[in-house]
Amino acid sequence: MAKKWGQLIRNWMTKKMDLPQDVMMDLPRITMIGQIHIYIENHQGLLAFSDKELRLLLKQGQLLIKGNAFVIKTIFPEEILLEGKIDQVLYIDE
Repeated sequence: MAKKWGQLIRNWMTKKMDLPQDVMMDLPRITMIGQIHIYIENHQGLLAFSDKELRLLLKQGQLLIKGNAFVIKTIFPEEILLEGKIDQVLYIDE
């Protein structure tokens, strides 16, 4: 019950204070430029990386990116910039 109230309060604050939902609700912000760049903010850490796959831990679940010729161009504790040919971006709710 407390979790539901917390969610309701966050939704209300987001609307009233005109704050971005990703900031208030611990959601990842994903910015893609075509099929060649993907920038992810507000993740919880890198779980796996290869030239064909990137897996990130999120506050709730995981983000899986599949493709080819992946190169991590920038990585910070909560931000990552990936380059390559992006074929799929999947949210895994586990």
